[in-house]
Amino acid sequence: MPLTRRQLLAGAAASALAAGGIYELVDQLGGDTPARALPLERPDEQHLLDSVSVVVDNEVEVVVPPRHHQLVTANIGGGDVRASRSQLADALDELDRRYDQTPAGLGVTVAYGLPYFERRVPEAWRVHAPHDRRARKAALLPAVRFPSDPHETVLEENEVAILLRSDSRDHIADAARALFGDLGLFDVTSIRRGFVGGGLPKKMSMAAGVPGADLVPETAQLFLGFTSTQKDALGPRLIANHETLGFVELGPKHYFRQGTSMHVSHLFEDLEAWYLNFDFGERVDTAFQPGRPNVREGTLTVPQPVRRADSSRDVERDFRRQGRIGHSSSIQASSRLPHDHVGEDGTVYKKGTAIPQRADFNTLDNPFDWSARPQVDQMQTGPRAGLHFVVFNPSSDDFHRNRMAMDGVLPDGTRLPLDARARQQGFNSILRTTHRQNFLVPPRRHRAFPLAEL
Repeated sequence: MPLTRRQLLAGAAASALAAGGIYELVDQLGGDTPARALPLERPDEQHLLDSVSVVVDNEVEVVVPPRHHQLVTANIGGGDVRASRSQLADALDELDRRYDQTPAGLGVTVAYGLPYFERRVPEAWRVHAPHDRRARKAALLPAVRFPSDPHETVLEENEVAILLRSDSRDHIADAARALFGDLGLFDVTSIRRGFVGGGLPKKMSMAAGVPGADLVPETAQLFLGFTSTQKDALGPRLIANHETLGFVELGPKHYFRQGTSMHVSHLFEDLEAWYLNFDFGERVDTAFQPGRPNVREGTLTVPQPVRRADSSRDVERDFRRQGRIGHSSSIQASSRLPHDHVGEDGTVYKKGTAIPQRADFNTLDNPFDWSARPQVDQMQTGPRAGLHFVVFNPSSDDFHRNRMAMDGVLPDGTRLPLDARARQQGFNSILRTTHRQNFLVPPRRHRAFPLAEL
């Protein structure tokens, strides 16, 4: 009998998941994996990784993320999610038994888009959906195009996204087989692959023949050079949870307590424009703060300490003086705490503490490694330098505030007169966002089709 389109796509997705492509070079070019600490007790939060190494560069503590990353988006195949819930739970539990939730083991984060909740569990969602007190909106919002996004940016509507992270590509491949090959519960819509590691961006882009690859610094962690995983620039352990800062009302039974929100987007990065059109001083101005003093030529890790976090007033002052904003400085106005805060569990978070927890990774996808709808996703042949941006925030609105600040719309209501994608607008002139979607990450106990049991 002839195969249906769904069967054909499932076979193509399975083949794509099994194939490593150019990412097989990551281990060959990356050298030894970093030493990792012993694992801790598995957390209730899905999005946390334990035993992550920290190194010191330029007297700054830097977190060392897992080397390999894969994010798979999908919709749920036929059948009732209530009946399928135990199958998914059993598969996830088996992965937990095989691997610690560490870079040396495997990080598995199962997230759900708004279409899942509205299509599959609408009545339970109306009762238990978390609500953003500060924004007076739902904690999970549809994705939007921001002022500097091109009009062709795709606002996705996937039901599920599963983020896999590990120093071992074999561990990720094993998880992909278990969740997408053996179960038969999901119709895969995209496969997104990438890597993080000092020196890998240059080596991988050179191997792929990406224009501008020779300009990337030898030891850079990301294609654009500067180190992004400074400990002071990443939210501490529980800060991105729904409940920690009190932003989110959790509903009558606190169903999503210890959950968080996740934003996923893909961006192309123009390496030649970045390195040839911007000298080192302007790259520092653009990535951090206009007129940033005392940054030695070639420095990759520029300190961003808690005590020096910028406010809306600081960003506006720099704009009036310099006619531009810096990426990090502008976002700090909304992504850092404006005052000391005592968390729900009594933890004291100091003024200037970062809230978002980033999990983004370099990619050569164009824009994805594989897509079930290549025309819609604007799939192209040949590798391109880019970033799969993944970040955890207490709510979708909290991410939206940060991204609007990147466009000069500050949290105190100030709107700086910047043209979209202008050179004066931070990174935006050399980035192009192709896709966006927001997700909710339930706690571990509800990660298998949340609310289906209700």
